[in-house]
Amino acid sequence: MERYVWNVTHELRDLGYQVEVLCEVCSGERPNGIVVHELGKAAMRPRWRAHMQFANTVNTWLQANPRTGWLIHSHERVNCHDITTFHGSPFATIFEKPWWRLISLRVAMQLFLERRELSVAKRIVPNSEFMKQQLIHYYPEFAHKLTEPITPGVKTAVLREDRSVPRDAGVIGFVGSEWKRKGLLFAIAAIRQLRRSRPNLKIVVVGPEVAKVKKLFAHWQGGYELAGWTDPVRHWDFDVLLHPAKAEPYGMAISEAMAARVPVVVSHVCGAAADVTHDAGAVLPLTAKLEAWVDAIEQQLCRSKPVPNFVRAWREVAQEYEQLYQRWYESRNFSYKARRVPQAVNTERPVSLHTTNLGA
Repeated sequence: MERYVWNVTHELRDLGYQVEVLCEVCSGERPNGIVVHELGKAAMRPRWRAHMQFANTVNTWLQANPRTGWLIHSHERVNCHDITTFHGSPFATIFEKPWWRLISLRVAMQLFLERRELSVAKRIVPNSEFMKQQLIHYYPEFAHKLTEPITPGVKTAVLREDRSVPRDAGVIGFVGSEWKRKGLLFAIAAIRQLRRSRPNLKIVVVGPEVAKVKKLFAHWQGGYELAGWTDPVRHWDFDVLLHPAKAEPYGMAISEAMAARVPVVVSHVCGAAADVTHDAGAVLPLTAKLEAWVDAIEQQLCRSKPVPNFVRAWREVAQEYEQLYQRWYESRNFSYKARRVPQAVNTERPVSLHTTNLGA
């Protein structure tokens, strides 16, 4: 989410629009041409309290610093926005769990905040078609507010060199700090089985804290690397990216791998699965047997044709928001007079105030 906000706001600035950001803290350098307002850290636990505290702080700031005519674009659980971009799986999926999972203050507050975010917004932007369908399913009363998905962009990547993978080896990449939801246990099972025919096959796990996942490889004799979090992720070192997530709103690791011309094998419940062509890899249902996943990985390791270079520029993402903003202004009978002026210093109508509580 943070990367999405960072790149979209920068591209809007470069298109000539005035943009301001409200956040807890700006963890990087202050971007030129974008005004960043740091509101201070909220309590981190429980998470619902942090969301509520941030929303209250945003409301207080807006009352003290009114922005008449501005469009407020949220990426968080606030209640003062015009447009919200929905980045994560709906918390309402909790209704698929046993009934006793619903009986807690945490669940009640998370459901309240999620519904409030959606009810206040005039437009809801899902970050994938998969996410859009989930929102329609759990919140059909807000379906009329949903726009077409605006999927994340991807930076130009270092390309994986064309190479033949040795018949007894290969490098499988797994990327994701939320390793349980992203299917690391299943990935380990698939690689363990594939190593019977490829004894020098290796899995590289990027994202999770090493201490938290090291025990999962307690009985392995080599064949794995726990890299912790790296930035950037060296997708170009992988021969295949494996992403058997149980639920993934989008999955930028997938698009980033394809941008580096790395083949992917992913589950069908990843938003990015819609961007995986037959030439780029394989999409499997979660109900597929382990053997089917092993076969799919093997096919990608044995492939001779290069993966087509996946392209999705952040400028394109910003331009899709530009069209959405224009429709919003027209629906409010405002005169949409924004001009593309260098550094956005002479924009006649400010475009957006972005809110995110996890850093600008």
